Amino acid sequence: MSFQKEKPIVYPVSVAPMMDWTDRHFRYFLRLITRHSLLYTEMVTTGAILRGDQDRHLLFSPEEAPLSLQLGGDNPKALAECASIGEGYGYSEINLNVGCPSDKVQEGNFGACLMKDPDRVADCISEMDSKTSLPITVKSRIGVRGKESLEDLSEFVRKVSQAGAKRITIHARIAILEGLSPAQNRSVPPLRYEDVYEIKRRYPDLVIELNGGVKTLEDIASHLTRVDGVMIGRAAYENPFLFTNVDRLFFGSSARDITRREIFLSMQEYLSKKTEQGEKPSRILKHLLGAFHEIRGARSYRRILTEKMHSNPGPTLLLEALQSISAEYLDQKLETEEPASVITLESVV
Repeated sequence: MSFQKEKPIVYPVSVAPMMDWTDRHFRYFLRLITRHSLLYTEMVTTGAILRGDQDRHLLFSPEEAPLSLQLGGDNPKALAECASIGEGYGYSEINLNVGCPSDKVQEGNFGACLMKDPDRVADCISEMDSKTSLPITVKSRIGVRGKESLEDLSEFVRKVSQAGAKRITIHARIAILEGLSPAQNRSVPPLRYEDVYEIKRRYPDLVIELNGGVKTLEDIASHLTRVDGVMIGRAAYENPFLFTNVDRLFFGSSARDITRREIFLSMQEYLSKKTEQGEKPSRILKHLLGAFHEIRGARSYRRILTEKMHSNPGPTLLLEALQSISAEYLDQKLETEEPASVITLESVV
């Protein structure tokens, strides 16, 4: 079966897939702040989909779209079957993880391990691409030990793009599979942004996205002068209101015409609904702990949630914690906010 493939949508900004962080609850919350940034699921292995509870792993709220399903695995046929299943659930695209350095993926010989075998990755992409009309994309590192040169990365990109990858997101660090934890792999290997820029120069028609160490709107704007997209990782989770101006600055749209109070009232409704369906409140509330980054009252807000959300929290715990934040701050519309300095792509060229 052949599919009519459309050109990939270029998203200037996306939020990285992060295990235990970017679940459906956090994505619902973040979508109240940014309508256009591409969001990702946590990595889901082919085994979990093919042998587990598919609804538990794949269901999401329509409000979360556009949403990319990130798959983990190294078997082309299994990945292709999962890509087809993902299309049936309504995802916007399918992404293959070729960057995770955890012990779990090393035991299964997927994730960053696959960078040692670009031909295998190409086979996976080709098979996936043949079984779905959705764009197939890849998230990788710049390399692994033993295959960490710019030429190694360039060869990897050449092979997977020829196999059908429509966008390649490159975390600008190598993955060190022996001796470093996943957390250390996010900070210890040095960032090599110039390598990612050079890949875009060599493959001008390929959509290249940069990931790694990006924390500010200024960082995003600067990188976008050299690549097509920028992926934000931990900064999105630790400071979600960073995305207040992303829609306006990078997608040409107004920010969400909503106040922080309205966002949290929506989250209170969401919390009540999910709790009635059997979800533990703490699984939702944990994603809201970083909502008030460096704002007066944030410490008290976090303390109230942390102390109570695991032990029979009342139905209005979130609203109780919210009283620690000033009404003036909560009631300011997001779309009227200006960043500290007006950032445009032209201003950083």
